[in-house]
Amino acid sequence: VEKNYVDAVPHEKLIQGAIKGMLDTLDPHSNFLSGDVYRDMKIDTSGKYGGVGIEVGMKDDILTILVPFEGTPAWRAGIRPGDRIVKINKESTRGLSLSECVSKMRGDLGSTLHLMIYRKNWTQFKDVALKRETIRLKPVKAEMIEEGYGYLQLSTFSESAAKEIEQSIKDLEKKSKLKGLVLDLRQNAGGLLDQAVEVTSLFIDEGVVVSTRGREGGAPPEIRRAKKGRARKDFRVAVLVGPQTASAAEIVAAALQDHKRALILGNVTFGKGSVQSVVDLGNELGLKLTIAKYYTPNGISIQERGVVPDVVLDEYHPQLLAKARIKKADIREKDLKGHLINTQNSLQYSVQDLETKSIDDRAQGSANGMGSEGEPIEVKPRDDEQVLQSIRHLKLFDVFKTFPST
Repeated sequence: VEKNYVDAVPHEKLIQGAIKGMLDTLDPHSNFLSGDVYRDMKIDTSGKYGGVGIEVGMKDDILTILVPFEGTPAWRAGIRPGDRIVKINKESTRGLSLSECVSKMRGDLGSTLHLMIYRKNWTQFKDVALKRETIRLKPVKAEMIEEGYGYLQLSTFSESAAKEIEQSIKDLEKKSKLKGLVLDLRQNAGGLLDQAVEVTSLFIDEGVVVSTRGREGGAPPEIRRAKKGRARKDFRVAVLVGPQTASAAEIVAAALQDHKRALILGNVTFGKGSVQSVVDLGNELGLKLTIAKYYTPNGISIQERGVVPDVVLDEYHPQLLAKARIKKADIREKDLKGHLINTQNSLQYSVQDLETKSIDDRAQGSANGMGSEGEPIEVKPRDDEQVLQSIRHLKLFDVFKTFPST
């Protein structure tokens, strides 16, 4: 190439291209991080950043929307889970890594990001102009649905997630003593592992939360345990999950399920059960490498399979169905090209069997949906059918307590 290629090519460009190509043969979460990408990645977990408010992933080598965060430019523009991003600022996303795409979507506050979007069943692409803002993700929303039964929505595991949940529980109890709590993780794509442990420790005070194991001679096994002294055990907990529940959110749901501290309701989760480590290569270059898989307290890997709820719920409220009129666009880890295959045999359930219980023709939505013309539709928690069903299941505990044990 150096001798015969039609144009002179910098040696550095060739080497970086070779590294990128090598990592592309591994899994969707292992990436070479060039200077701009590496710098951007360091600011992702603070809960405050400049952007348009979307979580993205790769499906069939195409950049795909996983979650548009409520109240952000993307959410206001009607962008939905499952939308494909074909171009960023008129540049094709084909051949770009996930990290490169994310970097290209960042820019100065107030500047405009142009995305070319494709949605299933559309006859043509659509250009969407989004003004970049400082994205402040408020991790927790809290509401008392009825006397004794509260609702908490956690949108991301930022560095303040556990503290905000703890404070929100205290605020709810100023209105009414809690008998039951619905923890909504349906739109939570993950975040900091430490915060997953902290949040779990608000509900259990001993035992394993998650363990990680790499290959022989690689990353050493690690066990994260609940921290004592903070757990609230005086009310029941229901956790709502769905296809966009991923990573740290799956860790919390699986830990509370295995410890029998919470009833898990909803639909099968995303299925990201791998651990990444970032290596500083110097010269403002980095490497994100998958080094291990994580396991639930019962030793189950959820990689590509997801967390299976105890109770599979019909997905959406009838009023939202009537307004939305769109198909589901569920994207999970198993849909990503090159994902790690789960070879664990000790399954206690059949994901396929449970998935067939979901209704395929339901509209994509939850506490926040999108209408047929792309306008945001806000469904309040007290009108959300899954939230109401969760509270009904919590109340069943009171009913069964009245029966004599046998």
